[in-house]
Amino acid sequence: MSTICTSSSGVSVGGALGRGASANTVSIKRLSSWSLRSVTNSACPKPGAASNQRSRHVRIVAVACELPEEAGRPISHWTHAELAAEVMNRQVVTSISARQVGRILAEADLKPHLSRYWLHAAPADPAVFAAAVKKVCDLYALAPQLHQAGLILVSTDEKTGIQALERKHPTKPVRPGWIERREFEYIRHGTQCLIANFEVATGHILSPTVGPTRTEQDFVTHIEQTIATQPESPWIFITDQLNTHQSEGLVRLVSRLCHLELDEETLGVKGKSGILQSMATRKAFLENETHRIRFVYTPKHTSWLNQVEIWFGILVRKLLKRASFSSGEDLQQRLLEFIKYFNQTLAKPFKWTYKGRPLTA
Repeated sequence: MSTICTSSSGVSVGGALGRGASANTVSIKRLSSWSLRSVTNSACPKPGAASNQRSRHVRIVAVACELPEEAGRPISHWTHAELAAEVMNRQVVTSISARQVGRILAEADLKPHLSRYWLHAAPADPAVFAAAVKKVCDLYALAPQLHQAGLILVSTDEKTGIQALERKHPTKPVRPGWIERREFEYIRHGTQCLIANFEVATGHILSPTVGPTRTEQDFVTHIEQTIATQPESPWIFITDQLNTHQSEGLVRLVSRLCHLELDEETLGVKGKSGILQSMATRKAFLENETHRIRFVYTPKHTSWLNQVEIWFGILVRKLLKRASFSSGEDLQQRLLEFIKYFNQTLAKPFKWTYKGRPLTA
């Protein structure tokens, strides 16, 4: 019989199971809390029954913490029935039902049926990455003071591929004893792209643009229309490093609106020389802190750092998830109506707690 190897920090899954060893560990403190509770609530007439039951529960949890493929099963995740079959096959127990396995996993707070995305984004230069994150977080912290000084700080991005889906039959509204019912089938009316500016200091959405495309010119036009709402104010746009956010058109727009009077030789030619030579040279120009209008770029794989992404989540929950749109134009109009409603009734700055530095104990 395989044994359970314990340490002060955890229970070794591999040591507990013999085959199918895994590097995963389960906290012994946490296992103790649920296994003792389970044993206490059970009838244990024999002196050693509690210890034996606790041992079996720990080993069942350990199996659940393995990947099924490590146990030779060609599935992506465990079900209660498959776990029951596996622990009986390993002779952890002689007999157990899927329902019993479910209760054991519930007490251990294990949910094999659930998953979420995770990205391990290792930056090429951690120091550069940390500095870029800190710059954005510092601006968020200073947003109220910048706003009082007349500077407009916005978080800008596109939400692409918003589908104009029309339900084939009208939605049946909620009533006592009945939840809302939405028609399963739908009619497609194409997609729209929303370019939004979330003003960090106030929580308002400024000068949104809705259209069928997301091109370099679309973004340049959006930025120009946004700045035109307060043409003499200083602006900072926080955005990601998409190529259309570092384009030739954007360089020329900033040069013109900031009255920099750059000659063609200084601007150069895209792909050959000058400011326009490469994405890196254009980015450096657009980030120039001496310009009245400038851009601050979030590092790669940090959409969570851009506050407008949080607002896009609100848009999905409050409108897009359950609405029906009769056409692309209807979707455009409903988006703009929602933004007006949001600005009037819901807008407030987000409470940004991350300070741009590693968490410490």
